[in-house]
Amino acid sequence: MMRTYLRSGLLSAFLLAAALVARPACAQQVEAAGEEPRKYELGGITVSGARNLDPNTLIGLSGLRIGDIINVPGDDLAKAIRKIWAQGILSDISVSVARTEGNKIFLDFNVREQPRLSKFTFEGISKGQATDIEKKIKLIRGKVVTDALLSNTRTQVRKFFTNKGFLDTKVVIRQVADSALSNSVALKIDVDKGQKVRIHDIEFEGNKAFKDGKLAKQFKKTKARKSYKILTPGKFQRSDFEDDKKKLVDFYNDQGYRDAAIISDTIARDAKGLIVKLRVDEGPKYYFRNITWTGNYLYDSKTLSSVLGIKRGSPYSKESLDKRLHYNPTGQDVESLYMNDGYLFFQLDPVETKVEGDSIDIEMRISEGVQARVKDINIAGNTKTSDHVLRRTLRTLPGDKFNRELLIRSQREIATLGYFDPEKIGINPVPNQADGTVDINYTVVEKPSDQITLSGGWGGYAGFIGTVGLVFNNFSLRKARDFHNWTPVPAGDGQRVALNVQANGLQYQAYSFSFTEPWLGGRKPNSLSFSLNRSVSRLGYNFNPETGSFIKVNSATIGLGRQLRVPDDYFSLSNSLSYSQYQLQNYSIFSDFSTGRANNITLNTTLSRNSIDNPTYTRRGSSISLSVSLTPPYSAFPGSHPNVYEWVEFHKWMFDASWFTPIVGKLVLNTRAHFGYIGTYSKDRQPGPFERFKMGGAGLGYGGGGSFLVGTDYIGLRGYDDPNGAFAIPTAQTGKSGGVAYNKYVAELRYPVSLNPAATVYILGFAEAGNAVDVYSQYNPYKLYRSAGFGARIFMSAFGLLGFDYGRAFDTVIPPPGTTSVQDFNHFHFIIGQQIR
Repeated sequence: MMRTYLRSGLLSAFLLAAALVARPACAQQVEAAGEEPRKYELGGITVSGARNLDPNTLIGLSGLRIGDIINVPGDDLAKAIRKIWAQGILSDISVSVARTEGNKIFLDFNVREQPRLSKFTFEGISKGQATDIEKKIKLIRGKVVTDALLSNTRTQVRKFFTNKGFLDTKVVIRQVADSALSNSVALKIDVDKGQKVRIHDIEFEGNKAFKDGKLAKQFKKTKARKSYKILTPGKFQRSDFEDDKKKLVDFYNDQGYRDAAIISDTIARDAKGLIVKLRVDEGPKYYFRNITWTGNYLYDSKTLSSVLGIKRGSPYSKESLDKRLHYNPTGQDVESLYMNDGYLFFQLDPVETKVEGDSIDIEMRISEGVQARVKDINIAGNTKTSDHVLRRTLRTLPGDKFNRELLIRSQREIATLGYFDPEKIGINPVPNQADGTVDINYTVVEKPSDQITLSGGWGGYAGFIGTVGLVFNNFSLRKARDFHNWTPVPAGDGQRVALNVQANGLQYQAYSFSFTEPWLGGRKPNSLSFSLNRSVSRLGYNFNPETGSFIKVNSATIGLGRQLRVPDDYFSLSNSLSYSQYQLQNYSIFSDFSTGRANNITLNTTLSRNSIDNPTYTRRGSSISLSVSLTPPYSAFPGSHPNVYEWVEFHKWMFDASWFTPIVGKLVLNTRAHFGYIGTYSKDRQPGPFERFKMGGAGLGYGGGGSFLVGTDYIGLRGYDDPNGAFAIPTAQTGKSGGVAYNKYVAELRYPVSLNPAATVYILGFAEAGNAVDVYSQYNPYKLYRSAGFGARIFMSAFGLLGFDYGRAFDTVIPPPGTTSVQDFNHFHFIIGQQIR
């Protein structure tokens, strides 16, 4: 503590007594207390009692300097002590006169330091809560224990629990001397959280236009806890409450009540918890009346009014007006009309010219400016990806007219590359009004894009099943010649290399390799890809090469794709040619073909349109594709071989469509439709066992025997058995080749939990229906197996997409004859990899 002579007027008497004791015999006599102050020259300062603090630092804090002229008695020493005391690092301080020599005075500051922190512990809370609090209070060993430190610690602990709804939290901090260290204390922080206090009701007064429930829905975080709202925390936080009040006023404004205000708010408490009470003044409802345009030369007033889309008599809404003038994510706005034609310097100022009764007249004052052209394009943040990979995707080029729509499109193209965090792509146009140009600065943040798959399991004939897969999504073949670029692999040119090996002892092995160059030649988005695959499946524990059962498949595919300009540049066309050779020996996965060779030459053409904004968590856009696979029409050739499997014949048609619609905030509705059909060129020839459809489960083809080796398409239908189950959809049951036609419909609500690029997580609820048939005459697009459920997805850059679903089946599946078990209508499904169907 700071001693009383600083605040009781005894300093002069103390200095007098000290001087009488400390002065030498020849020193001048000091006058008695109460005499006039005497001037001294400060001859020196010493510090006693300091252990950890630097004496020179303390002297510097006092503000006194050798040679200063000070009054004794006087305020000079009192000010010096106050300055040192204000630092909060001392528990006691006093000053005495060491000696005087003539008109020089020598002072000594005697200090006692505040204790230092040796350790601290929490009592009354869990270990996890203690860890979270430690990050906030930032107590460091060796730190001086001041009153401010103790007060801040109490405040932070209380705030931590208050934010969790414990409004009655009590915090007591006890200092315990640490015998192991001198002048050190341990802090014992006792926490009594008390009971959680929740909001149980929100009441409104003064509202006539809207009911209490409608107004309460405008609050995003301040919610009343009800018995049926199990996910509503009901906690009260002042900062969230202030934000929600603004949202309530914004809601009123958007409905035409531009004068609406919250007059008062009260937080009351009763035995059930908190009651939030708000009094509102709605004011009158206003309407748009006359909207006029001035300064417009490029477009006439009729055109601008049509784009604005606000009719006379519509409720007045500042938010709606701003959206239709400046940025409308669901349609065209007036600003985009100019900005997309280069008028970057365009300005528009809506002015309320008359408010009469409940009607408002608006005058749109426009300054069109001149057209701006793109000058320089700068890119920053791509530490791994080469500049040309980014630049070739941009729709804004130097010399072109500025176009806001193409700027947004460029942002979307960068996001779909998959190399950068889509939430952190920055676009900053820098106008140069002096010369009518604009520089565009793009900033990106790299994220991991390569993937590794290491998995193992126990099953099959050999016991252990292992898979190793590597996918390099941003590979650089150009840099591969330089050994220094292998860190661990050359990267940055946007090429894709995938390797995969899977084995189950001698019973099953599969190897695959693929390479894709998305910009063949580097000038246009024409892609080249090729892949090689080999797989071997053997039956039996002791395999005999001469008499054993096996199927071997070797295949190769080469493909070319290009981006189209018509109907728009979201369209792409890809063509691929593949050859597969099947060698079977005593392999009875097909009823009429167990030994021999089969050859499959297929030409595939896919026309697709993809306008989604983000492949990881899509908010808007669509993805549509039509795929046609054709083999030569062998049945039409004269003298065709009687073995229909020697040269596989079919034509296969598949259609997939997916639409993403934002509902509220980050909540997104994804609707999908899928169709598939396979046939032959001759009515006398039935489709073989190749390239058919099997439906059910997660769509991963577990337990499908050799079906996945012959190109079978597995279509998921959550809530039902996988194709190997006894209660699988009839055409997907084990022992059948699969269906010749299918259709499926899905509606899925998605909401993100985390958009962190390291681990993007979202939850979902779904309803879907589908069916597959193995006879054309049985196809009925309305006879479907239905299900609903919920799930979650986790996208990690290094491992791809993982997830689970719980599905509830609504329809009964008729099992094969002899089945005695009962259908399970509830299923958990695990998802690995992105499933489009």
